[in-house]
Amino acid sequence: MHPLTAILLGVVQGITEFLPISSSGHLALLEHYFQVAGGGLSFDILLHLGTLAALVAYFYRDWLAMGRALVRPTPKNQGERYLFLYLVVATIPGALAGVLLEHKAETLFRTPGHIAWLMGSVGILLLVGERVARHHRAFARLTIFDAMVIGLSQGLAVMPGVSRSGITMTTALFLGFTREASARFSFLMATPIIAGAGLHHLPKWFKAPPDELSLTAAALGLLASVVSSYFTIKYLLSFLQRHTFKPFAFYRLGLAALILGVGLLYPSL
Repeated sequence: MHPLTAILLGVVQGITEFLPISSSGHLALLEHYFQVAGGGLSFDILLHLGTLAALVAYFYRDWLAMGRALVRPTPKNQGERYLFLYLVVATIPGALAGVLLEHKAETLFRTPGHIAWLMGSVGILLLVGERVARHHRAFARLTIFDAMVIGLSQGLAVMPGVSRSGITMTTALFLGFTREASARFSFLMATPIIAGAGLHHLPKWFKAPPDELSLTAAALGLLASVVSSYFTIKYLLSFLQRHTFKPFAFYRLGLAALILGVGLLYPSL
């Protein structure tokens, strides 16, 4: 793999993993239309390790607070203990869907047409969520019911084009959470699900270690993923304090229309 390709894929992974626009959908489209090789399972794991590193770096205070609350529970840190419980509850459906359905979903829904319809559908849901939601519930008002519903929605993200962050943030909007709270819980949920996915695939990596991936390309891809992920998280949380999700919904709808249009004009692509 060329080092510039590795950087491109790292940046695309880092940006699209956390914006509600689908990282797997964009990577599949790059591979289909521009023959940008994904680098195989080994490189995918590397890029996801980059996003995981960025998440831990950004939210390390939250995870330390939850850890302290579990080790030394007090009335003051009860909220952190509940938050940890909610994250466990929300992670289970997504983890089960990943283990049981990921291969089938990646095979059945990886075509541009399927990605376009899923992109557009979630884009419409995001717009409706912006329209009808009250946006009044703060992050601290999260309940175990909310965690279960958001976690169940996360299971849909195994299909390229849905977007894990997109579907979980949309669900949180429908539950009445503020935009920033929706994004914050989605990001915290991403940490165990990405870590779990990495651990799930590691045995396959050791059985068939990469030989086509140079050390330079691997290092540059990982660095690009870490940096782009970190600043995307920071940017989106800041952006949502003053703006809505509408630009991302319109982007999804525009991209879906473009893919479908290209499919109609050039069926062979």
